[in-house]
Amino acid sequence: MILHKDTAKKTAELLLQVKAIKLNPSEPYTWASGWKSPIYCDNRVTLSYPNVRLFLKQEIAKIVESKYGKPDVIAGVATGAIAIGILVAQELGVPFIYVRPEPKSHGRKNQIEGHLEKDQRVVVIEDLISTGKSSLNAVKALKEAGSDVKGMVAIFSYGFDIASENFIQNKIELTTLSNYFYLLEQAVDNQYITEKEQNTLSDWRESPENWKI
Repeated sequence: MILHKDTAKKTAELLLQVKAIKLNPSEPYTWASGWKSPIYCDNRVTLSYPNVRLFLKQEIAKIVESKYGKPDVIAGVATGAIAIGILVAQELGVPFIYVRPEPKSHGRKNQIEGHLEKDQRVVVIEDLISTGKSSLNAVKALKEAGSDVKGMVAIFSYGFDIASENFIQNKIELTTLSNYFYLLEQAVDNQYITEKEQNTLSDWRESPENWKI
């Protein structure tokens, strides 16, 4: 779910400007899953640009507060969303925790780092949504710890159907600042890509696991 078109377009433009998102239809990237992809997203790059991280922090905080009120805790999903989660928590003036993909194998063997009490209202922050599995794994850990997870807010989503299905199945509301649709629209408007390249990128979005040049 996107709340505001203007925010979605502005977010997409900033991510393209600082090369947090790179589009390269002619020389695709290879994801860890083995998929060939004409797009690569690393939103951690935004942290190096004060104006960009300020915009993202403020917009996410607005969404959190408008949809859920001020939560008791903000939770970031490790590792990509730890920094932006901290910034959002600071903006809202609430505690911050983060959730590992799995419990540590040593020490206290924590999966959730930080102080969390049972029944506290938590909003989860993510940097990127692909299939949603790792994000929802963090939600599961929070719920098992007794948290009242209100929803999740992310910077960007590829908008895969499987992600939508996963969030619906787990009854978690997801809101993103921007998504693949607005990214391509902005990339064409600002001449980052041609209309022909837009078609290639749209084809990939329809069936990424089977896509070839």
